[in-house]
Order: sequence, then C-alpha cells, then structure tokens
Amino acid sequence: MSGRHRPALHTHGPEAVRLRIAEEAARIMAREGISDYHAAKRKAAQRLGQEDGRHLPSNREIEKALENYIQLFHAHDLPETLRTQLSVALEAMRLLADFDPRLAGALLQGIATAYSEVQIHAFPDAPEQVALLLQDHGIPYEEANRRLRFGGDRQEIVPVFRFLAGDTPVEISVLPLPAAREAPLSPVDARPMKRANLKEVERLLKNASPPHPAP
Repeated sequence: MSGRHRPALHTHGPEAVRLRIAEEAARIMAREGISDYHAAKRKAAQRLGQEDGRHLPSNREIEKALENYIQLFHAHDLPETLRTQLSVALEAMRLLADFDPRLAGALLQGIATAYSEVQIHAFPDAPEQVALLLQDHGIPYEEANRRLRFGGDRQEIVPVFRFLAGDTPVEISVLPLPAAREAPLSPVDARPMKRANLKEVERLLKNASPPHPAP
C-alpha cells in the first residue's frame, strides 16, 4: 500500500464527488501549470481515489471551479497577471503580424495564473515560416502537435511552437488558412473558440492597465 496521502472525500454521492474532483482539478491547473482539462481531471481523480472515472466532471465544471479558485486565492494578483500576459500576447502577436494572429484560451476570458499559457493562433502559408521567424529573432522553442476539433466532427492535428517570454509560457498553434474564418471548437463547451485579433488585444491591454496618476 502506498504511503502517499490522499485528500479525503468527506461527502458522498455522484454530484458531491464530481464537485470535489472539479475543485481538485482546478487547484492542479492553477498551482501546477497543467492546462489540459482531461489531464487535470484524471490527476485529480487519482489523488482522490476515484481512478475508475465514473464521476468525472465536465470541462465546464472544472472551468467554473477554476474561476472560483482564482477569485478566492488570486484576486489580488489577477489584474497584474492579466496585464503581464496581455503584454506578452501583444508582443508575440506583433511579431506574428504577417500571419493574422488571434489570441485564444483562458487569458481572453480573464482566467489566468502565473502558469497560464498565452495561446495564439497563427495562419502562415507553411508552418516553417513560424519556425524561421522565431529562429531569426533568436527565440528558443519546442515543437509539438495538438489535436483540434471543428464543426461536423472534423479534427485537425496542427503544429505547435512553445517558448518562454520571460516567465510566461507562449503557445503558437499553426492553423490552416480556412481556420482564420472558422474557429476550432472550445474543449470546454464545444462551441467555436472566442478569439481576438491584434487590435482587439491592444484594446484589452489598454483597458486592463491602471490609469496614469494625475500630474
């Protein structure tokens, strides 16, 4: 028997178990830097002794728990976190300006911690253009792939470039040109992802910045 301590479930019933797993998954995402909902809920279920997966919460339930967690434990830091990450997003999008970049993900919804990735969609003619751009600017990066879902049960596996801007992780997903008009589906609610172009991100950052003190 493992000596590792597991958080106890003090309440019973499927709904209570789902809620507890959602709360633990939100804590994992906020404190351990896991951005994938499926991975976070599986890890939470394992910690809570619910490996059979019968009562896993939906991604929307986890997102709601994450919103509550951030408001409860990061409310003081949240405005500065949002400003910092929006600044990083804007700088990255200006670098990618030739590829019609769009901001997506949790940052656009105002849900961000120090671990949150700045997620950007870019639409070059070929993924190599993004790689060359990063190389030309001396930005070390890692390459990966991500599966995205679109309407009609269509799926695309797209290249992803990840790098750090200071302490902020940035993820650039390289999408096919038609996806500039058709957003992939959100993993939270299966609706088209909300996205913002460069000018919209400029406005978001301006609104998030504190006013200049009067002279």
